Amino acid sequence: MRYHSLLPLSAILSIGIMSLLITLDIIPAGMAMLEQLKMAFEGHIFALILIIILAESIVYVGFYFPGQFFAVLLVVLAKPEWSDILYLTLCMVLGATLGSVINYFLGQRFAQKKNATDEQKVKYGAEHEVKDETRSMSKQAGEQQNSSAKSYSLKYLLIAMIHINSLAFYMFKQGEQNRSFTVVWFAGLLNLPYYLLLIFATSTLSEQVLQLAENTMLLLAIISIWLLVCLYLDYKHYSSRH
Repeated sequence: MRYHSLLPLSAILSIGIMSLLITLDIIPAGMAMLEQLKMAFEGHIFALILIIILAESIVYVGFYFPGQFFAVLLVVLAKPEWSDILYLTLCMVLGATLGSVINYFLGQRFAQKKNATDEQKVKYGAEHEVKDETRSMSKQAGEQQNSSAKSYSLKYLLIAMIHINSLAFYMFKQGEQNRSFTVVWFAGLLNLPYYLLLIFATSTLSEQVLQLAENTMLLLAIISIWLLVCLYLDYKHYSSRH
């Protein structure tokens, strides 16, 4: 992606559009949709939790479904045994990992389409200068992808795992930059203790703690910080080229 800030800007725009559509009663609220799913899958809690965690873990779609909050509430309200908690946690991890796989390949697909567009500009561009600049950009992008294909940053992965939506965008970026697919499986392993802790904290403390984590304003605040960091990176990149 040419500008770092495009992804957080698109995230804020997505949240704004969804909130507007819900306010105007054009689409139902995400929680209402989850309640309908709960009724449809009554008696099949494992399948239900897998589906709602998968829905929230997909990039952009996750802004609509407060699935993580809903799933943990289902677990806590069911008063499961420890063995049930283990199986339910595995379902949540599987749903989140499947979402990471989808996001990773969506990022790869986005990068492929972007590269194809760059090649078309090179082929059909009207001015020679534009062609040279596009070739240079494509070459630099290819070099960056090749250099990053075998590695990923553990530090940024841990930061991304603060929220399931931030993890979705992180995986999208990993796919776009053609980084190692190993990051998807590693995130899945990290999700095992994460969801166990989440269920334990919700049942031991209170559901208000989890509601805070799913608060739209908190999510917007996190994305805004991400946007400010990206704007700074874009400014530094622009300044170094001029």
